[in-house]
Amino acid sequence: MRILVLVKYVPDTQFPRRLSGDGHTLARGESILSELDEYALEAAVRIREAAADPQSVHIAALTMGPADAVSALRKALQLGADEAYHLADDALAGSDAAATSRALAALVAHVGGADLVLCGMASTDGETSLVPAQLAERLSLAQVTFAASLQIADGTVRATRNGATDAESVEAPLPALVSVTDQANDPRYPNFKAIMAAKKKPVTTLSLADVGLEPAAVGAAGSWTRVLAATERPARTAGTVITDEGNAGVKLVDFLAERRLL
Repeated sequence: MRILVLVKYVPDTQFPRRLSGDGHTLARGESILSELDEYALEAAVRIREAAADPQSVHIAALTMGPADAVSALRKALQLGADEAYHLADDALAGSDAAATSRALAALVAHVGGADLVLCGMASTDGETSLVPAQLAERLSLAQVTFAASLQIADGTVRATRNGATDAESVEAPLPALVSVTDQANDPRYPNFKAIMAAKKKPVTTLSLADVGLEPAAVGAAGSWTRVLAATERPARTAGTVITDEGNAGVKLVDFLAERRLL
């Protein structure tokens, strides 16, 4: 069984986010592997561990992005992936969800042999959750989104999806694409042995030409959306302090009424 896990190199949420350039794209200094992708990697590793023959389950991590994005792949290898593929090309800069799914679909098709494609529920930078569904459509794969649990048996993936008031069980034949939520598992921390082993695992770097895409198909040129303008959020203003002089309740009601909150 071959599992492909899509991961993303995103700005660390501990630091302020900034936009740069005329296209108002996200500055990607101080970036790391998207935290939500760790759940997809852990799901893949658990599928391998649960298999009758774990050696028959092969996990590959895939990403697209600048040269520095290889660090996200290195972390994925530490977390259990057997190999990694990096689609790196300057033309990818500025890709929206549509262009990203187009590039990743080409990468998945080039790597080939996928029985299961796993994604995080969203990336921690864009947080659109659009790419998994678009990718499944481009690859003509059955899709299961927002899986809180999943099992593989008899050529079928079975998953549980949790709603606000209920849960549903769904299944799809393999090959399939599944996006995994942060309720699916508790990602492991790589130990020293895993960190050292990851240094010997292969990382293959590919260009757009390698996967059969023209530069115009991705980046700003291949995107369906673009940011026309961006401004920083205004600084927070001082709040209103109500001193209780016997009429604090009335003042509070008046305050809420003026803002149409009652």
